[in-house]
Amino acid sequence: MRLTSHSDFAFRTLIYLASRPDETVSVGAIAEAFGISAHHLAKVAQVLARAGYVESQRGAAGGLRLARAPDAIGLGDVLRTTEPDFHLVECFDRERNQCVLTGACALQDILRKALRAFVEVMDGYTLADLTRSRTLRLRLLSRSP
Repeated sequence: MRLTSHSDFAFRTLIYLASRPDETVSVGAIAEAFGISAHHLAKVAQVLARAGYVESQRGAAGGLRLARAPDAIGLGDVLRTTEPDFHLVECFDRERNQCVLTGACALQDILRKALRAFVEVMDGYTLADLTRSRTLRLRLLSRSP
């Protein structure tokens, strides 16, 4: 299974913000810390804000901060918000499926079970579980712009 960069950047953003609970952080600062596109990250931030995971403030003193406590942000929920479709293989997309094996192949059922198991595991964790490490917090804090 491969997550989109959108999901990857969303998780990184949430981890970064959780490591700075008393700060409002600019999209540019987060992008710089991770060496990723600020333009792409701004789109991710919009999705996270619409979903209620982050608060976004405009202006000179603006930026992002968590809208909920880290233990109230489920990883499975974030994943469902940021992944567009979970089409692991062509036959998962009913509109675009051209696979001649559809209906006769057991791979689709097996992959659906695997995907459900993956999401169930993610449902068992929160952002707090990702940010408990003191080493992680220190590493993120040392990369402050």
